[in-house]
Amino acid sequence: MDIKIKNIFKEGAIPPSLVAESIAKHQVKTEIGGHGIFLGQIRADQRNGKNLTAMEFTTHTEMALEQAAIIREEVITKYALTCAHFYHSVGEVKVGELCFFVFTSAPHRKAALDACAEMVERFKKEVALWGKEIFEDNTHTWKENK
Repeated sequence: MDIKIKNIFKEGAIPPSLVAESIAKHQVKTEIGGHGIFLGQIRADQRNGKNLTAMEFTTHTEMALEQAAIIREEVITKYALTCAHFYHSVGEVKVGELCFFVFTSAPHRKAALDACAEMVERFKKEVALWGKEIFEDNTHTWKENK
């Protein structure tokens, strides 16, 4: 299998315009009957009485891109997708901003939705990416990927 490795990492928050542009670009692919979309957003958590203000994501880029490309190709094949994309933030992302965008397209909605869910779960478990929680008092803690 010849796997195309594409940079899926965006510095800072994922702009909502990327989501809109992705949807618009797929309107010409008239064999698509459904899309699966997942948007991960930084939640305003609280730990030990301190408010979370941001997450800072780091990655082992080369390894992560290879892992992500493998996941993408396997999911496309398994669900006979028309296409599949994902993007994740690196660097700091503030509470309320988007950090993860998964977009799958297929002739039928069930395949698109099932593939989207699988891509999210596999990415979280298999891709070399770490998140550091940053709190209002500038303390931080590493977050476990779940």
